[in-house]
Amino acid sequence: MESSLYFWLSVFIFIAVYVMIIIEKVHRTIIVMVGATVVMALSLISQEHAIKSIDFNTIGLLIGMMIIVGITRRSGVFEYLAIQSARLAGGRPLIILALLALITAVLSAFLDNVTTVLLIVPVTYTITDRLGVSPIPFLFTEIVASNIGGTATLIGDPPNIMIGSATGLGFLDFVANLALPVLVILAVTVAVLLVAYRRELEADEEFIKSILALDAREHIKDWAILKKSLAVLGLTILGFLLHQQLHLESATIALLGAAVLMLLTAEEPEDTLLVVEWPTIFFFVGLFVLVGSLEVNGVIEYLARTTLSLTGGSLLGTGMLVLWMSALASAFLDNIPFVATMIPLLQTVGGLTGLPMESVWWSLSLGACLGGNGTLIGASANVIVAGIAERYGSPIKFRDYLKVGFPLMLLSVAISSVYLYLAFWR
Repeated sequence: MESSLYFWLSVFIFIAVYVMIIIEKVHRTIIVMVGATVVMALSLISQEHAIKSIDFNTIGLLIGMMIIVGITRRSGVFEYLAIQSARLAGGRPLIILALLALITAVLSAFLDNVTTVLLIVPVTYTITDRLGVSPIPFLFTEIVASNIGGTATLIGDPPNIMIGSATGLGFLDFVANLALPVLVILAVTVAVLLVAYRRELEADEEFIKSILALDAREHIKDWAILKKSLAVLGLTILGFLLHQQLHLESATIALLGAAVLMLLTAEEPEDTLLVVEWPTIFFFVGLFVLVGSLEVNGVIEYLARTTLSLTGGSLLGTGMLVLWMSALASAFLDNIPFVATMIPLLQTVGGLTGLPMESVWWSLSLGACLGGNGTLIGASANVIVAGIAERYGSPIKFRDYLKVGFPLMLLSVAISSVYLYLAFWR
């Protein structure tokens, strides 16, 4: 009787937290922390089990990369890249749109998509203001490109960090299996957007000359920090590439890089640690505890068995169900709590069936990361861009983004379905 009560209590609290996250009346970190402490207070999970359920590899990797990127940002290198791309494009809005999409996707793959949009969007406004064109097509493109680019690597998007940490799949595993579909999806998506916006993005010659007159080097604020940051960032990425051979977890490499960069720049730790998005970190901590409560009380195993009954234990059926369910759920919900719930569920499915699960993990990654493009609240990067746009006086309407983002999301998941079938399931 007690176990049945704990089962339903843990489900009720998790759903209540989820609903409050969607409603957004209270900050999601506060909601998750309240939910995590409530499940401990009600003995749905012991404090010891709660601590064990927190994935330090995910937390450590996020903190380390936030510190490295925060220090690198102070050099002005990201503004330099954006202005150089505008000059390289000859000041032509459509070509600038394509180049900013490429830069956003690449940075999102090797940093993370949230950090990338924080860096790129303010510079985008500088360019669009000088060109006298609407920033909205650029913002939509950068949202989509950031989520697509972040799909390609272990560190590009929080869902991938969580999947890699839970499964032992490394940086090179993600690149080898996801880079190809991501490149195809990015090319198709940018092509569609260029056709869609070709009439909106026309600038006068006078405005084009003003953008060509910008000196990108003037935006480098500190050459010493730039050199040290790029050296440490390069070594950190090399560490990610080799972490399986080095027998080091990705969190260890990221934290080592952050510590070395703090040492080299000799900045006060109080100032440096301010760049860490602590609300995001504590959101993850609380979320891991909530999912741990579901696991301890048998909810995850129940869901796994239900999933098996739908797919009949078929690898193709399981993979396709995970891909499309993840994409549609992540379009309307935050993909982070969704993936946190799916990971132990799929681990249980693998244990019950003995299926080779690697391709199913790629389904989860592609579905969750690409599904974030479906709506304005589908991923953290989307929400951040919308907030910046509102501050700049050009708010993004939910319906306007939905008309662009949702069809592109469906197209990208359809391409992913074809890729996964040909690569793993035929």
